[in-house]
Amino acid sequence: MYSFSTWKKITLTVCLAVSFAFGASSQIATQSGSVRDSGELPTLYIIGDSTANNNANGARGWGDFLSSHFDSHRIKVLNRARAGRSSRTFFSEGLWDKVLQELKAGDFVLIQFGHNDGGPLDTGQARGSLPGIGTESKEITLADGRKKIVHTFGWYLRRYLADTRAKGAVPIILSLTVRNIWKEGKVERGSGRFGTWAREVARAEDVRFVDLTNLIADDYEKQGQEKVALLFAGDHTHTSPAGAELNASMVVRGLSTLRECTLCQFLKQSSPARQ
Repeated sequence: MYSFSTWKKITLTVCLAVSFAFGASSQIATQSGSVRDSGELPTLYIIGDSTANNNANGARGWGDFLSSHFDSHRIKVLNRARAGRSSRTFFSEGLWDKVLQELKAGDFVLIQFGHNDGGPLDTGQARGSLPGIGTESKEITLADGRKKIVHTFGWYLRRYLADTRAKGAVPIILSLTVRNIWKEGKVERGSGRFGTWAREVARAEDVRFVDLTNLIADDYEKQGQEKVALLFAGDHTHTSPAGAELNASMVVRGLSTLRECTLCQFLKQSSPARQ
């Protein structure tokens, strides 16, 4: 039999060991950024360009209006899209790293790029990505002499997907918004092939995909060219507040049609966009 003093020493040792182990595991979890505090709401992040986040010249992006469709008591919506960015520059400028630092298991990420990916690779704003969804890359030299490696549009999308999943979060890809460009009574359905490439990446990676382009275009053609002109703010790409609200409602409508959409459980039941 152990003496009382011996039992006291054993008990103290065990308590210290458990305390140290718990503290170490908590520290690891905190450093990984993947553990949510008890009671903390999940977050929906939006990443993209000015069509999702814009406050210039009277324009607004759809990301600023999306939160009104979600139950704020159950989920947070953070619009991290940034004007002028492409799938390449949102990644290369560290904007994606900032999202990853906050991203936790159980969060969601809406991913929409393409409007700026067709630009030059190494001149002007130098924000273009290589066309397609392959693994090829190209070294380019910027005006200041710096050398950079540029990947395909699909490569950047797959990187966002992989990083999101590694955090235990859920990615969803959206195709582009629609520009106010018409021909013979029909509105342009997407700029270039970026919508097609986004769909192909989503299918190959088994990720949910919202065909926002056709949802918006169908609505525009029902309204007609004259009414649609009022949904834009001075150019053919950037929407007015009314246009941004419409696009946000189309995002919700698209989400509501997805099979096994875990994000949809956080939508307001009363949201008209779900009807």
